Formats: sequence, structure tokens, C-alpha cells
Amino acid sequence: MARRAGVSKATASKALNGRPDVGHATRAKVMAIAEELKFTPNEAARSLMSGRTQTVGLLTNDLEGRFALPLMIGAEDALGEAETMALMANSRGRADLETAHLHALLRRRVDGIVLVGDAPEAREPLGEELAVPAVYAYAPSRREGDISVLVDHRADGHLAAEHLISQGRGRIAHIAGPFTAGENGNTAAQLRAAGTLDALSAHGLELIGGPPRSGDWTEQWGWQEAERLLDSHDVDGFVCGNDQIARGTVDLLISRGVPVPEDVAVIGFDNWQQIAAHNRLPQSTVEMNLYEVGRMAARAVLQPGFLDPGHHLVTGKLIVRRSSSADA
Repeated sequence: MARRAGVSKATASKALNGRPDVGHATRAKVMAIAEELKFTPNEAARSLMSGRTQTVGLLTNDLEGRFALPLMIGAEDALGEAETMALMANSRGRADLETAHLHALLRRRVDGIVLVGDAPEAREPLGEELAVPAVYAYAPSRREGDISVLVDHRADGHLAAEHLISQGRGRIAHIAGPFTAGENGNTAAQLRAAGTLDALSAHGLELIGGPPRSGDWTEQWGWQEAERLLDSHDVDGFVCGNDQIARGTVDLLISRGVPVPEDVAVIGFDNWQQIAAHNRLPQSTVEMNLYEVGRMAARAVLQPGFLDPGHHLVTGKLIVRRSSSADA
């Protein structure tokens, strides 16, 4: 191949490996000949020369979950752009399996580890000092000095309430999820409620019905709490803790003959398609940007210094549908 390109073996090798000290025309010529000859670089030799295996471990405890999958897709896409393969392992919530998978990945000489959580509560860090970088995604590490990439649930709550205010709503209630699932107030439900209050306060508004009550992530809870609030208060907007709660709220409003969104607007969180989009009244929602969480975590593993130690927050995306806007 080098002979046909009229260059030295060293130059051909540099061109194939993307080294910057090779001219564009030379690189294009070498790559064209390589494709013609169906040349495939020896990854084992590359690894020996570079000290890298071009593999990264994605270690999750919930491979089938709604939240883990988009995050891992984002990580895999970022790795693919760097010609790095993802090696996935699922501990299924078992500490012993996580340890076993971690050791197996390290024996394969992965270049780093992305720890993918299934809930926003802080988790115990990996119990050993690693020779490769490790980044925590969605569930932060409790250890100072680790890098964690997280969903900004508080900013998402602010975004949801701000949307209803922009639609002319000023009598807004919040139907929250469970406050008791996590530690130190660090649950999605608590942070979304706090973000909702932030937005209302910024506009001089008070939350209708007083402080939100801890509930469940269910349609039944949305129906029951919306019923209680509507029976005792004049509400023109609901920020609901997730899409299931929002669906229960919308169903109650429809059952009472309340025009949605003309009289009461509703927004939820998560953008669960089966609940929010495929509904008789499509629901507005704030989608957690889990894909970007995964991308950032993978880039932090691949590029030392890309993120400093600490927590890095990713804001979600507002998706406007019929439940909050007549123009949607």
C-alpha cells in the first residue's frame, strides 16, 4: 500500500492513524488505496503502540429502563465518533454483579468506565482506585473529586412553570411525585417542585394550594390531587411531577367538562411517548436530555480535562403539545 501510494511505510501508517503531520492530499491518497485493497488496521497492534484499546465500559444497573437506554445511546454515539467501542454490562441492581463486571472490563483494558444510574439519588462510588477514568451519569457519586453528569431537575421544573406563565397562567398548582424516595432532598420530585417555586417567585406569584404534597408517580395520584385542589381553589395551570401524574390530571379535567388548555393548562415531565404523546389529548412535557448526559459523560472519559471534578448539570427540553397550548 505504501509502495502504491509512493510514500514511506511510516507516512502510510501516520495517514491511516489520522496523525496531523500528514498532508491532506497524501492522506486522501493512502485512504483511497487502503479502501481499494480492503485494508483493515490491526487494532491489537494499534493498542500496543498507543497504550489504548479504543474501548470504554458502560456499566449500568438497569439496562431495560426508560432512562438508562437513551443515556447509553448518547454515550455510544459519542464513543463511535471517536472510533471507540462501547462494552456494555448490566449489574441488575446487584452490588456483587457490578463488582464482577467492573473487574471483567478492567481485565479487558478498557480506556475508561461510564457508570449509568437509573435514579437521580447519589450512589456509593466504585470501591477502588482505578487506573482509568470513571464518570458517573445520572446518579452522582458521593465521593468528592469524582465527575458526575446529571439531569438538572430543578431547572426543568423552572422551565415547565415558566412555560405555563408564558401562556398567561397565574394560578398554578403543583402535583408532585414522592418526596421520600431519596436522601437529603435530592429526588427528582423535590427538585422539580423547587424549580416550579423558583419560577413563580420570579414573577411574584404564589403556588396555589400551598406547598405541594408528596405523592406517587401514578395517574391515580394525579386524578386525586387535582380533584382536591380544584374543589378548594381556582386553578388555571398544573405543573405535574411526571407524565403519568399529568395524564391523571388531564383525565379528571376532561371528566368534569373543563376545557383543556383553554381554562386549565397542564404540563408534565419525562416525555414518555406512550403516555404523553399517544393520548387523546397530547400532553406538554419537559424531556430530560438524557442523550446529552450520556454524550457528555463519554466525552469526559475520552478527553481528560473536558470536565472538572464535580457535578455537571444538563437542562431538559420543553415539548409543547395540546394540553398547554391551543396552538400546538
